[in-house]
Amino acid sequence: MNVSDHAGRRERLVAEHSAGRIRRRLRDGQRPDYLPDFVYGAIDGTVTTFAVVSGVAGAELSSGIVIVLGLANLVGDGFSMAASNFLGTRVEQQLFDRARAREVEEIELYPEGEREEIRQIFAAKGFEGQDLERAVEIITADRDRWVDVMMTDEIGLSLVRRSPWKAALATMVAFLLVGFLPLLSFVVAAVSPEWIEHPYRLSCWLTGGAFVMVGAVKARFVEQSWVRSALETLALGAAAASLAYLVGAALAGLVDG
Repeated sequence: MNVSDHAGRRERLVAEHSAGRIRRRLRDGQRPDYLPDFVYGAIDGTVTTFAVVSGVAGAELSSGIVIVLGLANLVGDGFSMAASNFLGTRVEQQLFDRARAREVEEIELYPEGEREEIRQIFAAKGFEGQDLERAVEIITADRDRWVDVMMTDEIGLSLVRRSPWKAALATMVAFLLVGFLPLLSFVVAAVSPEWIEHPYRLSCWLTGGAFVMVGAVKARFVEQSWVRSALETLALGAAAASLAYLVGAALAGLVDG
């Protein structure tokens, strides 16, 4: 990071850490982020659909078959991935609720032991003497706050709750929207053949652009160079498509037979 970038980042941090903005952030709390669900749904949708398109193209089948198999994959796999995300996020919620109920029960049945856990948690953070006892007194004076501390510091769970429905919807929408790009040229060619002479060639360019775009967005979450992330996603898609194309080409004789 050069001097100008460092100075600009410091200015943004100063603005973001005014007393009023800090107060608003703490009052609003952390909000669940569903953009990663969208990104990974888009990657999976593009990879799997283009793999189907490449396999059928490798077998030299008609554009109509490409569209049928591609749409079937798009809807079926898109729903499957969204359902898996829904169930996974729901299990996370259920585990959280179970752990919270257990902590509430333990506080009610044996508060002395749970209070000692708070004491040791804050002692590990560097509190000692009267400061430590004061911290324990403040935390344990409110049961909800007490349970929240146990959830985050003892069990290691986040208090941010993600909606299974929103996570699934983000995944499904991304899968369908971005995953449709590999099929777009074939659909247009089926409607107006004179517009596109080589639909698979155009599909490769559209899909490559989708991989680069999604990879660049993904870089936000892994703190990685957008160029590197885009190239990694592009390489992943190219590998999947190449394998599918080769399999389709190898099995073309079975279809002809």
